[in-house]
Amino acid sequence: MASPPVLVTDRLRIRVLEERDLALFAKRAGAPEVYATTLRMPRPYTVEDARAFMEAQHAAWAVGTGLVTAVCLRETDEPIGSIGLEMNRPMDRAELGYWIAVPVWGNGYATEASGAMLGYGFAHLGLHRIYAGHFAGNDASGRVLTKVGMKFEGTLRECLKKDGQYRDDVVYGVLQSEFEPRTAWAVEGLERRGNNEC
Repeated sequence: MASPPVLVTDRLRIRVLEERDLALFAKRAGAPEVYATTLRMPRPYTVEDARAFMEAQHAAWAVGTGLVTAVCLRETDEPIGSIGLEMNRPMDRAELGYWIAVPVWGNGYATEASGAMLGYGFAHLGLHRIYAGHFAGNDASGRVLTKVGMKFEGTLRECLKKDGQYRDDVVYGVLQSEFEPRTAWAVEGLERRGNNEC
């Protein structure tokens, strides 16, 4: 199977990790603030964890269970986070997950990357539904999901467990039929942008 696609937006390049990225990616993924807002992030986060993640990106794409990538600044190509779709092919649905490095919080990068990933999921992967959740109290993540067109669907009480504590999962979702692209994006090497032809 071909390599995972590279998505580009005005400010971002969304691609799989490369060996040269691992040290910086591990440093940024290891921030306490990132750990606090994610469910499955190792702690501490090492270069070996980053390498295992890089290998998992290719493996998930090869078997069709996910498109998981690094979020990179388009100007420098340095990684500033991660975003992905974990797919359930029999149900034509996927779960969106992401994190962004603390030094660049507040710049709209999570919204920009999420909009591109949703667009790709619906336009190229044939998904019917994409959903996402965040820990109760992480209102910034909820704002990102709303900005990309997801709708609040409810709170699953104490359905997640992190560090021995049960946490509420606040869930949002969007269907392909109701999705309206809000982020201009393209697949590197193709002539398609957003859900409209160029």
